[in-house]
Formats: sequence, C-alpha cells, structure tokens
Amino acid sequence: MSAIHEPVLRDVIVEWLAPVAPGLLVDATVGLGGHAIALLEACPGFRLVGLDRDPEAIERARQRLQPLSDRVCLVNGDFADIEAILDRLGRPSPVAVLADLGCSSLQLDTAERGFSFLHDGPLDMRMAGDGPTAADFVNTAPEEEIVRVLREYGEERKARRVARAVVTARAEGPIQSTGELARLVARAVGPTAERRIHPATRTFQAIRIAVNDELRRLETFVEPAARSLSVGGRLAVISFHSLEDRIVKHGLRGLEGRCVCPPDLPECRCEPERVVKVLTPRPVRPTDREIDDNPRARSARLRVAERVGPGD
Repeated sequence: MSAIHEPVLRDVIVEWLAPVAPGLLVDATVGLGGHAIALLEACPGFRLVGLDRDPEAIERARQRLQPLSDRVCLVNGDFADIEAILDRLGRPSPVAVLADLGCSSLQLDTAERGFSFLHDGPLDMRMAGDGPTAADFVNTAPEEEIVRVLREYGEERKARRVARAVVTARAEGPIQSTGELARLVARAVGPTAERRIHPATRTFQAIRIAVNDELRRLETFVEPAARSLSVGGRLAVISFHSLEDRIVKHGLRGLEGRCVCPPDLPECRCEPERVVKVLTPRPVRPTDREIDDNPRARSARLRVAERVGPGD
C-alpha cells in the first residue's frame, strides 16, 4: 500500500482558502490529511476540525498531523452532520470548509478495504465499516437495480450486459472478491477506446457510490456547510464524478439566490435566498502536469463559493 498520496489540487486549494485565514478551517473529508497539512503550514492562523466517516482515516490523519496537534481536532463523523458536529464541539463559525469527495488513497490502496479493481481483496467498499457490503449488493440486488445503479452512478453504457453477467455468475456461487468482479466486468464490457481507463472503473465507482449512499449525503451537506460559514468564509468542494459536480453546482446556484425551479413552471416556487456568491463560474480543473504526476486527478473538479451577508 502507498502510505501517502499527493492530495489533488493541493496548491490550488491553498490559493483559494488561504485568503480567509485566520480562523476555523473544517476539512470535512480529512482522509490522510494532505490538504489539511498544506493549509495549516501555509496559514499559521488556521485551526483545524477534521472530519471523516472512516475511523482508520482518522487514525492515519492523527499520526500525520501530530506535529501540528495543538491546532487540530479530529472527529470520526459524517460530513453531512457538519452543523451538529460543530455545535457539539462548541466551535465558532468556520472561515473555510473543504470537502474532497470520493475515495482516499488509504481506501484505494488497501486491498482489504475492497475498493479497487487493481488490488484483489474482499468485495467490501464500505467507508465507515458498517451496513451492507459491495458483495451484498452484487449477490442480492435484482438485475434491474444493478442496471439502474451502473447507469445512474457509473454512466456505464454497457450496464445491461454487466448486470446480466453478474446475475449469471452469482447463480454458480457468490461473487466475493474485487478481482473476481473486475474480471467478470472486463469480459462483459470488452475492449474500450479509453485505454487509460480500466473496463471495470465505472462499475466499481457506481457500486461504491451506492454502498455508501454518497450522492444523498452530498445533497444534505452543501447547504448546511455553506450556512455554517462566517460572512466572507469560503466553501470549496472537489468532486470526481459528473453527478457529484452537478449536485454541488446546483446546490450553490440555489444558495446564490438563483431560481432552480423546472423551466416549465409558470412562476418561481423555490423562493431562493442569497447565501453565497459563487467564485468559480466554471469548475477549476487540474493541470496536465498534475494529471501526469497523479492520474487520479484527471476527473477532479473544484467549485468555490463565498458566504455573503445581508445586503451583499
């Protein structure tokens, strides 16, 4: 396992969030602490509350952040509960909130966690270690549900073919390992024009999103995170999937005071309130050099918004 991996868009995150220091920084998906370390080192005025639903990630982050421990508080908790966690801690309104969505390097590079098709291990994929596993999903979900998940969450064009292959294979015995599922998907999908992307990439992504209920949790995170900020504070969200980015974009648009009602409604019914100003009309993408150095960055998109006050 790779012990440490360079965080995606590290320098860009520092550029966007450093101007709001000093004050409380909330890294809502602290992972291995890469972004947190960069921000704390660049801005001595930041104090950190780091959240992660993965208890192993919290322990790893605690080890890496030990030299800065006098400015750090780490909590094993879900970023969707950001308001309740900050209330419980009795902390002031943050000046910055960061969320780096998707899997951490710890999860991807640890075979036993079952997230990656590159490392054979048990088919798990649970970020918090509780609830149904990926094996439970592929071995019990109806074919139509598998098709829906692969199409909606993975944008897999051959979802039907993959789902049929899964149902056929599990009839002979349960699918139990990442390697077994990856080989099955590769055979079903066949050769692809996207040579840099493994044929099982979209299927693994879709199942992971379903197992961890990631999109619903993201929908419940954006507004509370933005409202928790002090006036002038900034929310930065890095997404790796078009559905994630769409949720963030639409959530921020609604908080910017724009109407988000369906276009066929005769009048606005969403009663938009101006809570933030979006600072990135288009998502910020990694440079070609960063993608060469870190292929996991290739699909990253960053959106940043600033909390506004009455009359702003």
